Parts: sequence; structure tokens; C-alpha cells
Amino acid sequence: MTSLVCTLHDHRDDVNWCAFSAKLLATCSGDKTLRIYNTHDFSELSFSPLSGHGYSIHCCCFSACGQFLASCSTDATTVVWSMVTGDIEAVMEHPGRSPVRICALSPDSAHLVSGASDGTLALWDFPSKQLRRTGAVNDTTMVACSFSPCSQVFMTGSTYGDLRLWDLNMNQLHAEKNAHDLGVTCCTFAPNILSGDRVVQFRLASCGQDSHLKIWAINKFSSGACKMQLLHTLTGQSAPVLSCAYSSDGQLLVSGSVDKTVTVYDAKNAVLLYTLNQHERYVTACSFSPTSPLIATGSMDKTVNIWRLQDGCSGHGGKSLPEESALTSSEGRTSSGRLKLLVSDWSEEDVSEWLVEEGLEGLVDKFRSNNIDGTELLSLTKETLASELLIESVGMRSKLLRKVEELKSDSMCSGIPDEFLCPITRELMKEPVIAADGYSYEREAIEGWINTKNRSSPMTNLPLLTTLLTPNHTLKMAIGRWKTTHSPLKNL
Repeated sequence: MTSLVCTLHDHRDDVNWCAFSAKLLATCSGDKTLRIYNTHDFSELSFSPLSGHGYSIHCCCFSACGQFLASCSTDATTVVWSMVTGDIEAVMEHPGRSPVRICALSPDSAHLVSGASDGTLALWDFPSKQLRRTGAVNDTTMVACSFSPCSQVFMTGSTYGDLRLWDLNMNQLHAEKNAHDLGVTCCTFAPNILSGDRVVQFRLASCGQDSHLKIWAINKFSSGACKMQLLHTLTGQSAPVLSCAYSSDGQLLVSGSVDKTVTVYDAKNAVLLYTLNQHERYVTACSFSPTSPLIATGSMDKTVNIWRLQDGCSGHGGKSLPEESALTSSEGRTSSGRLKLLVSDWSEEDVSEWLVEEGLEGLVDKFRSNNIDGTELLSLTKETLASELLIESVGMRSKLLRKVEELKSDSMCSGIPDEFLCPITRELMKEPVIAADGYSYEREAIEGWINTKNRSSPMTNLPLLTTLLTPNHTLKMAIGRWKTTHSPLKNL
């Protein structure tokens, strides 16, 4: 389920782009200004609006840490702003002085690409703000750009309808001609990296004047060759699709259209989840927050809508689960009600009921006095049974541990999607977070790993560029939906 949190009415012309950092939302407009909001309550910062461009501002993007914001304009410049003071840090003039239609920062904030209406591209060293390389695609306008999550390649899209993959030397690695009939309008890489034997795979979403939103697989081989394959064509909107964005975990995809709608898809399965109808004119911009379940959408109606994705929402058109099917936590819950929960979610009363059913009623009082719930039950060992619970009977300890292992085995046979399991503990995640390697982990597990493993990735064994952990709200909601409709036990 989605809900409209608030509507921002500050711009005096079309809203062309919106972008989130961990704590801020930036919007830009044809009124030549950028506006900066605190995502805690969407109050405008004291130094907002930012005025420094001479013409319409087409795009804006944050650096990885959120300290800087880059914006580009018809005035042929890309401006870098401090998000501490609101001051201009640098003004980068595009080669050829053509209107700049798009700009994108690499995830590592090492490079910035700007694309112009004459088809030229400029690759900038972002820390020094120095121009490094230029490129061009003739007879077109550059309107879309996105860096891969590894920061080593980037994709551009143009009004000619092509998608082109480039490396940091401005070599063209692949050209997908006629990717969108009548022209590309936006493209965005998913944050995930899929690696296999001598190949690295990315996902890319693109949209265009053909009213389509497309999902592509991009394979980059160790030989240097690249292959691009169309996976899905999404047709949930009836007019040109102007903008698209992935959630921070890559599981959701949002798009905005000329038909005034915002659509949200399950990106993995290419399933339409929600259609939102609150804008009065074309939806030109959309963005997911990296730290909370929020979406911002901008429109030619001069407004920005903030949407919240609610926990426990259904994956079918945004409808809530019927009230009668919702699980309760009342003390009078029956055994069948308990069996509909994962063992890790059992209450102390559930554990007591299970002990009685397994012929271990003699342990009920001891377990209750020690507040043993489902999570504690699954973590019991011979040592804790003997030293902490003071169960003297070796036979009783062995029987209990055997029954607990049966519970764990049954749970693993229940068909839990692998992406719901923490890669470290291989247990269903309760507080999933995204680490710098792009993978999701249980917060406690990855924090413990970082503290003891020299900040290496559990999945790639490469150094983590940062120890910042981002809550994966989308995954948490997906796990919540799965838990309400699946049982971990074989007899259901």
C-alpha cells in the first residue's frame, strides 16, 4: 500500500528532476532554481532555494556522501553546490557551450558526466572539477545518463532512440540502436552487481517516447566484450514514459508518464504493483529515497509529491490483506495460528505450547522463567542448556536439541526465497541493510562481520569502500508479505 505523505508547492514552473541523498531531497525546475528539503519533515533548508543558473535546470544529483549537489542547465553549465552552506563550489562550462540536458555522478563520486543538446559528452574528474575527456554522438541530444554500480562504465540515451555504453576512457563498449522508438527519455542502472564465471552482469531500466519502460541485462565479459539483452518490456502506462528510478535495493522500479500516472513495479518479476494518480500534468521526475520507504515524483503541474510505501503492503495492486487473514498476536492464539509463523517469531507462549506437543512439558516452567521465545529457542546449545538453564538430564538435553534441529530443518525446507536469507547467517532477515558491496545482510550480522573482518565484503572478499549501512525497507516489506502467506512448516 502507498500513501501520499505531502505535496510540495514551492516551484513556479515545471519540476524537471528530483533526487534524494540520505537526509535531503533536491528538486529543480524551469524556474531556474533548486530547492532543498530535509527528508525528516520535508521542511525547506535555510539556504534554499539555490539560484545560480541563468536558465531552466534540467537535472540534479547528489554525491555519494550527500555533501555536494550537481545541477545542469540550458545555460551550458554544470554547477556543484555545497549542501552544508548552499554555496557554489564550482561552475563547469560544457565544451561547445551547448545546453546541458543531463548530468550523473558515479557512485564513488570520482567522476561526473554531462550530456548536451548537441550530442556531446563531457567526463569530469569530480574531486578536482577538471575536464578529463569528451565524446559525442552526432545529430542527437543527450537526455539520459547513468553510471553502473561499480562506477567503471556509464550508459547514455539520446533523442535518437539509442542506448550507448561507455568506459571511463570514453570508449564506446556497446550501442543498442533503436532501443526506444522516437527517443530515449531516461535510463538508470540497478544498484546490484551479479557476477559469475568471467562475466559481470548489471541491470538497466530505460524509458522512452514509445510509452515503454524496459529492463535490460548487460553482461560485461573478462575479455572486455559487452552484450545487452532485453529482459522485459513494461506497458503499464499509456503515453510516453519520461522518468524511471530503481529503489536502493534494486527490487522496485518507479516511472512517471505523460499520462499523469506514477507506476511502481516489482523489478525482478516485472509485475505492476501500484498506479498512483495524484498529479494533474505530465510526471517528469521520480526518485527513491536510499534510507527510507519514500518516493518523490515531480510534474509539470509544478508540484512534488512524496509517497510512502507501507510495511506489510500486498504485492497485488496495492490492496491490503483481508482483515480475516491477518495474523494476530493475542494470547489466545491456537496452535494452528502459531504454526503460521516462522519459529523465530514465536512468543514465549508459543514455545511453551510446542514443548507440550513434543512431550517436553517438564521444561515449560524453566523456559518461561528464562523468557525463552522462538529466537532464543533456535539459539540453544548443549552448553546453554546445562550451564544457564540448568537442565541436568543428558537425555532431556539431547531430545530437546534434536527437536530444535528438526524445527530448523523444516524451516529450511519451506521454500524461503534465498534473497530473504542473510548471506552470513543463512537465516531469514529481520532488519536487512545494504552494505557498500551492494548486498543485503542482517544488520547485527554485518556489523559483527565489519568489526572483525577488516571491512571486507562477505560476498566478494573485496574491501568495503564505506561501512555505511542503509536500511533495506523494500526487502523488509517483501519479507513481511512472504511471512503472512507462507508457513515454514511441512504440514501446511
